[in-house]
Amino acid sequence: MNITLLGTTHTPLTKLVTQALRARILSGDIPLGERLIEGRLSDELGVSRMPVREALRELAAEGLVTIEPRRGASVTTFTEQQKRELVEVRATLESLNAKLAAKRHDPEQIAELQRILDEGTRLLEVDDPAQLSRQNFDFHEAIGSVAGNSVLQDTIRSLRDRTAMIFAPISRKRGKENWQEHAAILRAVIEGDAELAGLLAARHVYNAAQLQQGV
Repeated sequence: MNITLLGTTHTPLTKLVTQALRARILSGDIPLGERLIEGRLSDELGVSRMPVREALRELAAEGLVTIEPRRGASVTTFTEQQKRELVEVRATLESLNAKLAAKRHDPEQIAELQRILDEGTRLLEVDDPAQLSRQNFDFHEAIGSVAGNSVLQDTIRSLRDRTAMIFAPISRKRGKENWQEHAAILRAVIEGDAELAGLLAARHVYNAAQLQQGV
């Protein structure tokens, strides 16, 4: 994997390190439970330990990293019950998001969704899980923009990163299916079929987690 040496850039290092580590965690490049050793990460990223330490604290506040006395930092793990609860809540909220998008869509926003969908489909040919993960995030964010409910968007964002960690090992295996499901959701949104859009969005979340749909 190509890792950019962040110490050669001019953007605040803590922000860059946080973004880099978040991307690697959400894409599954750093798996659940893996220890995050400051010295090793600082060498990989080309920065001192301080911005790495600050980034780990920020990611811990977001729930992506767990910091324990004497053990240090590691990628957060979830029990099976926690996974199911996170997925259930996200599926419910993504369903509402898609329903609202189907009711409130406009041509410009739909065009942007189509562009993201086309780019995500193209990226299936590129072996870059982190880039696909970002494109997947952009698709769901764009659905939220069409839906036009800022409270719902803020609530879903708090869940997306944690569920992305759960989905990561599976997403690498079902990339084509993910984007086929995105396409189906978009078609329902374009057609203004709120019930179908909601159903497909909820099913998409359960499929990504490979859990039986309970809604």
